[in-house]
Amino acid sequence: MIRLNLMLLAAVLVSAFYLVHTQYESRRLYTAIDRANAQARQLAADHEQLQVQKGAQATPARVQQLAARQLQMRPVNPGITEYVVLHGSSKATRMDGQEAGQ
Repeated sequence: MIRLNLMLLAAVLVSAFYLVHTQYESRRLYTAIDRANAQARQLAADHEQLQVQKGAQATPARVQQLAARQLQMRPVNPGITEYVVLHGSSKATRMDGQEAGQ
C-alpha cells in the first residue's frame, strides 16, 4: 500500500512540475507575441511616415528646385532650342522631330 501511495505521490509531483513548466512557457510565448505585435505596429507606423515623407520629397516643385540647384538645369524656352541638321537633308529639325520652320 505504501508503495502505491509513493508512486501516486511521485506521479502527482511530476504532473505538477509539468503543469508549472507549461504555464511558464505559455506566459513566455504570450509575452513574445505581444512584443512582436508591438514591433509590427511600430514598423507599420514607420512605414506610413516614410510614405508621407516620400510623397513630400517627390512633389514637382521640389524636383524642379533640385534640378535647378544641383544639376544646374533651367526651364526650356524657344531661345535656347538647338536645331539638328540630318545628314543628307537640308531641312533643319528640332529635337522633337518637327521641322524648324513650323
